[in-house]
Amino acid sequence: MMNDATLRKIDLNLLLAFSVLMQERNVSRAAERLLLGQPGLSAALRRLREALDDELFVRVGRGLQPTPRALSIAPAIEDALSGIERAIRPQAEFDPASWQGEFRIGMCDNLESAFFGPLAARLLQLSPGARLIGIASDKRDAARRLDEGVFDFSVAMHDEPASWHIRAPLFDQVSICIYDEAQLGLKAPLSLKDFANVAHVTVSFEGNTSTGIDMALNRTGDVRQVVATVPRFSALPMVLKAMPAIATVPESIGRCMAQLHGLMLCEPPLSLPTDPVTMLYRRVDQTDGRARWFRRLFIDVANKALEASGCCVSIPRAAA
Repeated sequence: MMNDATLRKIDLNLLLAFSVLMQERNVSRAAERLLLGQPGLSAALRRLREALDDELFVRVGRGLQPTPRALSIAPAIEDALSGIERAIRPQAEFDPASWQGEFRIGMCDNLESAFFGPLAARLLQLSPGARLIGIASDKRDAARRLDEGVFDFSVAMHDEPASWHIRAPLFDQVSICIYDEAQLGLKAPLSLKDFANVAHVTVSFEGNTSTGIDMALNRTGDVRQVVATVPRFSALPMVLKAMPAIATVPESIGRCMAQLHGLMLCEPPLSLPTDPVTMLYRRVDQTDGRARWFRRLFIDVANKALEASGCCVSIPRAAA
């Protein structure tokens, strides 16, 4: 264990002055290297002599001759200064091409359906030695699991973050209606009457049937009939293909479902609130090269996925 009382007598500049004097054996040249005047270097040498209780350097002619004590401690001081220099040296830029390890991301299944595939494909191109791990997560447990190191960052509609977290805005998620035209027998655009009178399917992990849609309908004096609730978005397309019903889902996953399952999309016939999707990560990872590269990669991939699906949103790169 370090002796704090001993170290308090010495500061790093004194040790650096000692090292340079050992190398130069000349006060003028040492002062020039240290960007000090000779009086300043002489004062530093005086403090060193007092702290170490040794003369350390003796003037011989125009040069300096180190004492036996100076010679004995010089290698250890040189090693210590070299170690400090290596420790505080600017970080090397993260190289994804040579890195091997895991990237871990937390997302709920609707965002996972929209972004995980393109993210995995892009990561395979840029970092072939890496592995992408998707963790099922939402805003209820994101902060806790982030602190536990379960994932590098979470993408969800997060609540106000703790001071040791950073919540960066990504995009505002709008809602879109999706249904099987053959089953429902309706063509877009839907009227408010059609929307309120058809059967509805909702998605809720906890089994809730009431959402912001019901609040919006109440303001118009309408009520909808929810006939089924599924816990995951992945189950929704098969339900809609099997029965005459409609669902209102986030636009990003709705466009994926429509493309994959031949479903019809249309805008809701009433004004619905948007949901702010954000990225949550630890403040301690803000400048880490690997973590920052991964966050920026996700933003690039998500932007391209949203553009390709026809969603009219873009994610600011400054989010990472």
